[in-house]
Amino acid sequence: MHLDLSGRTALVTGSTQGIGEAIAVGLARAGARTAVNGRRPDAVEEAVARLREAVPGADVVAAPGDVSTAEGASALFDALPVVDVLVNNVGIFGSRPALDITDDEWRRYFEVNVLAAVRLTRTYLPGMRERGWGRVQYIASDSAVVIPAEMIHYGVSKTALLGVSRGFAKEAAGSGVTVNCVLAGPTHTGGVEDFVYELVDRSVPWEEAQREFMRLHRPQSLLGRLIEPEEIANLCVYLASPQASATTGAAVRVDGGYVDSIVP
Repeated sequence: MHLDLSGRTALVTGSTQGIGEAIAVGLARAGARTAVNGRRPDAVEEAVARLREAVPGADVVAAPGDVSTAEGASALFDALPVVDVLVNNVGIFGSRPALDITDDEWRRYFEVNVLAAVRLTRTYLPGMRERGWGRVQYIASDSAVVIPAEMIHYGVSKTALLGVSRGFAKEAAGSGVTVNCVLAGPTHTGGVEDFVYELVDRSVPWEEAQREFMRLHRPQSLLGRLIEPEEIANLCVYLASPQASATTGAAVRVDGGYVDSIVP
């Protein structure tokens, strides 16, 4: 299958590392003009350099800004007014006993994990509809369905994205714009390595720590290992492509079989 996004502009929020960076690389390989976003301009420039090295000749744009604030989202739109593929990837996570999560922490998780995506969808969806083509994606998580006891604030924020995605898909109905949610499973990123070592003995080697984490804390996984970011990106690039024109309003799983369900 040849996925060609030539002539399209893609924005991936939180794309200076991890899943977001892998998605940006994948979209650039498919020919999209790709905007890399992050809060720190230096981190954005470093990620842009890595992307250009990974995809020689790629058309890459530095798009720094804190999209978890209205001001940051507005500034990003001023710098990048036309986006055809919007991947709402930015997010935060961390473990916390359920009864210790404060109001401020709940608000922060919703600002970053939910409202940032809502703002940018509200910003870019009208232009996509006018042009008659567009792709909006939300990077959710298996935690949206299987709420982790050690971080319910994270899980609930990802559950909210499922509703946000379905709602905006209805808003885009019949316009040529598709809106979907990607349910990513436990994925191997630097941040997840830190998270694993919060729950597993730090003195053991990474491969052993990963196996122990999956055995004790993610035993439902049929894959039996952490997913690599590129495996998430592969699905996102497909959903951004013309070939995915009939997939909208969906929650598509790339979770290693973690969610114990026979329906999507």
